[in-house]
Order: sequence, then structure tokens, then C-alpha cells
Amino acid sequence: MKQRIIKFNGSELLDTEDEIVTEFPLTIHLNSEEFATMVCSPTHIEEMVIGFLASEGVIRMKKEIKQLIIDHDVGFAYVDLHTPIVPNQKYFSKRFIGSCCGKSRQFYFQNDVKTAKTSMINLTVTAMNCIQLMNSMQEGSKVFKTTGGVHNAALATTQEIVVSRSDIGRHNAIDKLYGYCMVNEIPIKDKILVFSGRISSEILIKSAKIGVGIILSKSAPTDLAIKLATDLNITAVGFIRGVSFNVYSHPERIII
Repeated sequence: MKQRIIKFNGSELLDTEDEIVTEFPLTIHLNSEEFATMVCSPTHIEEMVIGFLASEGVIRMKKEIKQLIIDHDVGFAYVDLHTPIVPNQKYFSKRFIGSCCGKSRQFYFQNDVKTAKTSMINLTVTAMNCIQLMNSMQEGSKVFKTTGGVHNAALATTQEIVVSRSDIGRHNAIDKLYGYCMVNEIPIKDKILVFSGRISSEILIKSAKIGVGIILSKSAPTDLAIKLATDLNITAVGFIRGVSFNVYSHPERIII
């Protein structure tokens, strides 16, 4: 949306217009019960809801959803599943430290233990293609170019971007990708996640949930994200800027 602003150009104050990113609160009702509220960009909302429910372990396939209605006027998403069982919400908010396969893993939420996956892919990608994929994603984001206020995320093959999404929320952008792939029955395990934001432990876990084995980021990872990436067999690449980057875990997937 357009907003009147005062802009300082280095020598004077000017009255002008600027494009401002839209912030949209959305509450998800699941089987008639309030399930979650998030703040997002009001685009590709159906994909985001489907991807969110899948990444949280509520559904595994889109066909488990009987009906999904988005009411844009009031900011509600009404989801009815074919099963009448509503997941116990305590599992979606309780902090939990879990252990799996004999390796210590710290997860923020208990259901992460059930839905995060260890990557088993044998995919490799060239160093130059890592840079090219990051550039392609950034160049294709019209919303970021006009507002500077969103995160960008994309799923790609080793050669090209398959789908890109933007959102004010980092997690939402990835959920939109996941939902798009579920709706269109696109496999994810052979795809690369290209991401504009920091690789936090939460982003790493969400990536593991959707099943990718390589994450490319323009920004930095956290120490816990690197530990999780190492444990979950995910290649984390950060600081992709210009013609350089850093590989923080499982470097065998990055080749010359």
C-alpha cells in the first residue's frame, strides 16, 4: 500500500509517497476450535495454512483437509479435517528437550520431535550454482524491491528456482512453499531451500520438517542451528554474497 512520508535525501526534507508492506493477522480455526494466530503478508494464504498445518504435524497430505475457507475481511481461516480429532494444543506450545537416535537434540516444541526429519538425500550442487540461485531468488522478489520489508524463500533444483514466496514472517514464507508443493504434489526431498534471512534453529527445524537437505542463506546461522544441521544431516550454507559463502555443516554436498 502507498503511504505519505517525509523523506530526507541528504540535503532536504521532501513530502513523497512510499510503498509499505502489509501486515495481516490471521487466526486459524481447526475443526471449530481456535488453533493458532499468526501475523503474515496477505498473499498465498491458503498455501501458508496448509504448509503450517503440515509442518506442525497436524496433517500429512492435503486430502486430509475436508474444507478450507479464508475470510479475508475478518482474518480467519476455517479448516475442517476429515477426522474429528483436534490435536492436543499443549503439544504445540510446551518447551521440550528431546533425544533421538542416541544424539542429543534440543527442540523448542514437543511436536518438533515427531515431525523433524533427518535428511537422507545424496544431492550435490556446485558452488557457482549456489550463488546463482541466491541471485535469482533476490532478483525475482518484487515485494522486497518495492518495500524492503519481507523475507524471501524459494525451493529450487540444482539449476533453477521452482517456486518463490515472500512474507513478513520467515516461517510463513517457508510454510507457503510447503503448502504450494502439497497442493501441486511436487516432491521436496530433491529440492534446495534458498532463504534470505538468518538460519536460526527454528528455521533449521522447519526445513527438516519439510524434508530439504540443503539450505542456502544470504545471512548467518546460529550456533544451535549449526548443531541441529550437523545432527539432522542438513547442509547449511550462509553469507552468500557476491562470489563467496560459508559452509557450516555437511560440506560434501557442495562441489566445484
